[in-house]
Amino acid sequence: MKSGIINVHKEAGYTSFDVVAKMRGILHEKKIGHTGTLDPEATGVLPICIGKATKVCDLLTDKDKVYEVVMHLGIETDTQDMTGQVLRQKEVLVTPEEVTETILSFQGEIAQIPPMYSALKVNGQKLCDLARKGITVERKPRNVVIYSIRILQMALPMVKMEVHCSKGTYIRTLCQDIGQQLGCGACMEQLVRTRVAQFALADSVTLAQVEQLVAQEAVEQILLPVDRVFASYPAIQAKTCADHKLQNGNAIFAEEVCQEVSERREKELVRMYLSDGRFVGIFCWKEHQFSPEKMFLE
Repeated sequence: MKSGIINVHKEAGYTSFDVVAKMRGILHEKKIGHTGTLDPEATGVLPICIGKATKVCDLLTDKDKVYEVVMHLGIETDTQDMTGQVLRQKEVLVTPEEVTETILSFQGEIAQIPPMYSALKVNGQKLCDLARKGITVERKPRNVVIYSIRILQMALPMVKMEVHCSKGTYIRTLCQDIGQQLGCGACMEQLVRTRVAQFALADSVTLAQVEQLVAQEAVEQILLPVDRVFASYPAIQAKTCADHKLQNGNAIFAEEVCQEVSERREKELVRMYLSDGRFVGIFCWKEHQFSPEKMFLE
């Protein structure tokens, strides 16, 4: 099948790897990858890259994300969510005003210590594998950015929030850190990822819907073209004389494209297309020519 991206709505109970394995079976395609792990009980947007689109997996993993999370105040667990063993319980005596002020103080650049129950590797071993053996290792704090937090609903001890954050942010850890600052502790009750880059929950499809569309030979209805990921980059179309060079992965010069390039910034990234409109890949303008960065031509 064609390369592209399917915006999958991951359901609870599946790991991200489970979704990839099921998509391989549904699509009969081996070259499939996902774009950022979601916990098994978390739901929401999980863009799945197919064929040559797997080259953008790392690019999408680096993008900002939006989550809807329910935080449960007064409970701390070993996994930082409700699936874990309860470590401490405290009565929630804080006011809604105190909760709001504390939550909003976490906006901006913050330092997080990655949780032991995570896929992050230390000395070649996954932290979650060590945690299951009862082993705790030292983790260095990592800086992440919380672009915004919006409180959607508060009925203490529950608080529902929308969090817009950078890559590498652990929402479970954010909940725990907020709880610790409030003095009552907290963990994550529920998590939905509502957006990854331009991929939104409203446009996502379940595995069952993908399977149904494959049976109807209509899966291309939901297969997004690779160049959609790079919509913010300027589009450049080559002249016919440059098609052969592009198809062989070579650089081309300014006079071989249809657009005016005199004001192009050094090292600017662009979307390159053949003269017939087919997407070639991402090229970089440097040293007075367009050089290939990532090729996606079928």
